[in-house]
Amino acid sequence: MNIALDLVSWICLVTGGVILIIGTVGMLRFPDFFTRLHAASVIDTLGSMLIVLGLILQAGLSLVTVKLLLIMFFILFTTPTAAHALARAALHGKLKPVLSNNGEQTSKSS
Repeated sequence: MNIALDLVSWICLVTGGVILIIGTVGMLRFPDFFTRLHAASVIDTLGSMLIVLGLILQAGLSLVTVKLLLIMFFILFTTPTAAHALARAALHGKLKPVLSNNGEQTSKSS
């Protein structure tokens, strides 16, 4: 049982790290602030959740597990909220999203 728990824990840790690395490289290829912000918030949430889950499995039932669960709860709620606040601030600062495929900034006519 201990070997299976270690295996699942390491799978979570490695998968979370790989998601963060691949997502960061992919995020750099997006054309504008808003798509990069969305990618960063999704990558950060998913990757860090997997890493914290792997750490929880390694810690077992202890006070460390409670602290890791609090960290997971904090990340789960603050990352999307911070991304939303940054997007609203960018829109308030008159930053326009890229709406065409070739990277030009165009405005939508309603």
